[in-house]
Amino acid sequence: MAYANPPPLTLRAERLKGRVVLVTGASSGIGAAATRLFAAEGAKVIAAARRKDRIAALSRELVDEGLEVAHVELDVTDEASVAAAVGFCLERYDRLDGAFNNAGQGGGRGPVHTLDVATFDAIHAVNLRGVFLCLKHEIAAMLPSGGGSIVNTSSIGGLKGGAGNAIYGSSKFGLAGLTRCAALDYARDGVRVNAIAPGPTRSEMFDRWMPTEEARAAMAESFPMNYIAHPADMARAALWLLSDEARWTTGAVIPCEGGLSAR
Repeated sequence: MAYANPPPLTLRAERLKGRVVLVTGASSGIGAAATRLFAAEGAKVIAAARRKDRIAALSRELVDEGLEVAHVELDVTDEASVAAAVGFCLERYDRLDGAFNNAGQGGGRGPVHTLDVATFDAIHAVNLRGVFLCLKHEIAAMLPSGGGSIVNTSSIGGLKGGAGNAIYGSSKFGLAGLTRCAALDYARDGVRVNAIAPGPTRSEMFDRWMPTEEARAAMAESFPMNYIAHPADMARAALWLLSDEARWTTGAVIPCEGGLSAR
């Protein structure tokens, strides 16, 4: 089977109750699923993305359901934009307790000698430099209130090499290193920094990469669990890392990829 929807969600005593959580890349896919889940678990969520119309619509939908969600436009490649988004959180709630740095960009596939520098720079600007900028400003906001928890979205492409994947893969391998180093920088300041490493997950980016049902089925077949994950599967992993249930976990890059890295 190519797809498997997750089982119905059972909330567990609002694991993020009252916490202020910023979600980047919130306009679709994993980010939108995370925004919904974190809010359902009691968080005050700020949904951030470049596509302001999409996050505004998501915010209105969830507010209508009785959840506390705000939105702010964000381009993670622009430090002023990142600073403004974190500033929005502080102005609205006077603190930041958690962040899910999920904004990412794919593309740029091919053997190294065929690739262009502009594509390399563009993808690294989002996937690596963008997360660095988010960490810089998020951690600065968390330190005065005693810490917080941050989860970055890496990829199976940052755990295992892949032919034709040098640009995207190197950005995600770099993100793993950034996550671990930041975790050690702030381990004694109450700021935990971890990452999830998704495998194939149904999203707009995935559908562009695998545009046909045949290609998606073949991709699913190559993974031990034999299906494409749902965005909520990744949101649930991030939820655990953000919550106090993971209070002894920092510097981890957790594979969420159907068993591929176990081979």
